[in-house]
Amino acid sequence: MELEIRHLRIICAIAESGSLSRAAAALRLSQPGLSAQLRRIETMLGGRLFDRRPSGAVPTAFGEVVLARARSVLPTIDDLLGTAALAARAGDPVPQLRLGSVNAPPLGGLITTLKIHFPGARIVSRGHGSSVPLVDDVANGRLDVAVVGDSPGFELAPCPGVALHPIATEPLFVALPAGHRLAARDEVTLDELADEDWASPHPDDDRIREYWSTTLLATGHRMRTVHEVEGRLLLELVRGGHAVSLCQATFEEIPGIAVRPIVGNPLWYRHLLAWHRAGPVAHLGPTLVQHVAEAQRAVGARSPTYRRWLRDHRPEPDLRAG
Repeated sequence: MELEIRHLRIICAIAESGSLSRAAAALRLSQPGLSAQLRRIETMLGGRLFDRRPSGAVPTAFGEVVLARARSVLPTIDDLLGTAALAARAGDPVPQLRLGSVNAPPLGGLITTLKIHFPGARIVSRGHGSSVPLVDDVANGRLDVAVVGDSPGFELAPCPGVALHPIATEPLFVALPAGHRLAARDEVTLDELADEDWASPHPDDDRIREYWSTTLLATGHRMRTVHEVEGRLLLELVRGGHAVSLCQATFEEIPGIAVRPIVGNPLWYRHLLAWHRAGPVAHLGPTLVQHVAEAQRAVGARSPTYRRWLRDHRPEPDLRAG
């Protein structure tokens, strides 16, 4: 048995969903069938990729190594397959715009704007947990434009040929279980979170986790991360009352999770748009920034907590100015 593209997709689907049952549903496979395939993949690679826990499937250290390689390979393969499919069609080639994004709301506004200016284009996108690889993909022509982000003191490094323009800067809020003792408060202090277990993303090359930890340490607090998770799995742990976490201020509250500002606004996040200065969207740079910023404000307007925070604070730097 040899490793195939579908095996990489299976591994990534399990990691992204955090559960074999959810991954099986997404892949339209039976759970026993997916479990059998995973065992064959693990046998072929020579090690266990996931720990099966009550909270879900969590990558092992070996699994993290394999996932990192799979996530770097699959976008290139998908791009190759898409380009080949277009080239095989009769008639004039359809222009394609390749977008990337971290887990942030502005991607929707970017797609909407590009559809207006490139009505005949095929627009494809892919997400990534870190901004650094996305900027590198823009610099090397693998992406045309990307939604990225950074933190104070851990700003993205300038990259030759890439324009990095701020969209908005917003504070980070704390995400609490809805039944948490602090959920009834309008805002919370770091002192009140001192004894909490935290769910935080894996340490990555954009250093978001490092920023969280060092900022709290500078204020005399420690982030006791007991769950290294992201995305859906992180939200489920918070909803289940197992941890608290940080989230973007414009995060829309969902049942079971309460989002509250932190007194003093000690933590911030900056959204940026990255495009290649010689790429197909370079002439639209200022327009894209304006429209994506408007889309980001619209997302924030849907959150009562964020609207209340904006009303009561004069943030520095100004969120609306980016």
